Amino acid sequence: MTGRLLLTGTAFERGAQHGQALAGELRAFLDDGLARLNHLTATPLTLDGLRPRIDAYRAAVAAAAPDLAAEVEGLAAGAGLSPAEAWLLQLRREIMGYQKVPTAGDCTTYARAGGRYTGHPVLAQTVDLNGNLDDAISVLDVAPAGSARRSLVLSFAGLLGYLGLNSDGLAIGLNLVLGGDWRPGLPPYLAIRHLLDTAGSVTQALELLRGMRLASSRSLTLCDRERAVCVEVLGDELRVREGHETAHTNHFLDPDLARGDELNVFARNSSVRRLKEARVGLSELDPAAGPEEHFALLSRPPICVPDEGDIRRERTVAAVVLLPERGELHLRPGDPSRSATQVFGLRPT
Repeated sequence: MTGRLLLTGTAFERGAQHGQALAGELRAFLDDGLARLNHLTATPLTLDGLRPRIDAYRAAVAAAAPDLAAEVEGLAAGAGLSPAEAWLLQLRREIMGYQKVPTAGDCTTYARAGGRYTGHPVLAQTVDLNGNLDDAISVLDVAPAGSARRSLVLSFAGLLGYLGLNSDGLAIGLNLVLGGDWRPGLPPYLAIRHLLDTAGSVTQALELLRGMRLASSRSLTLCDRERAVCVEVLGDELRVREGHETAHTNHFLDPDLARGDELNVFARNSSVRRLKEARVGLSELDPAAGPEEHFALLSRPPICVPDEGDIRRERTVAAVVLLPERGELHLRPGDPSRSATQVFGLRPT
């Protein structure tokens, strides 16, 4: 059973609770090839060697989202980690970059708005990662002091953010897209958490996103009762694609940004196939389809990426169905075709 962590109070207190709950697991993860990075990179990394990069990102996050910076400091204190180790857990994807790790891309995401349409809003996706991270999943139930807004956030190995939904009815998912110069800034995982903490709708989230300096290229999918959008970010460029139904995989869809796409040809072919399958599958799903019907789509190839026994290759380590209007995160950890659904709710059901 995936752990659910209730995090309450100030930012530092929330981080300390997170760290205390997972202290042993986080220490073991960090000791496994430096948070498994050395299983994935061609050149061995050391914490001392990474400190200048960590410090640059740390300063950028502190400037853009000081509450999250304080929460990372609390994570370190609660888990008995050095601040650099706690920050490394937030920065693994930025540290890996994409020049050093030939990636096959990751994640298939789609969303359907509610509003005047029949049915309820839904955002669903696979989570395809390398590093065998299906043993590091947690669900964070975040209830900040002084705020009525709560969030449910999928987390891996101490991450403060990845994807999730909040009590205002906003859901956010993501896809890796590759391009541009990755630089110190707000990592997209933390940006998603910041949006869930501070935005009550797709419209508000888009306004905040336009003012952010993201550290790396990404596509975010945002959904609420009225809107479903994909936001592609490449450097300082941001493009929004909107429709009642929207889907994304790992190649840029905007024609201008597509010129800067660095995804290799084999990964692009996979991305195109998965996007087609997601679009067709979503169009065939009734607007009133429930989570199990969405999981059936997420569990079939090529959307579900199998485990080939190589820690360096992306595979599906989880699938989620987010129901923002109902405040529910439905999760199948590991290969979704082989795991049972777990349900996490913000409100009693």
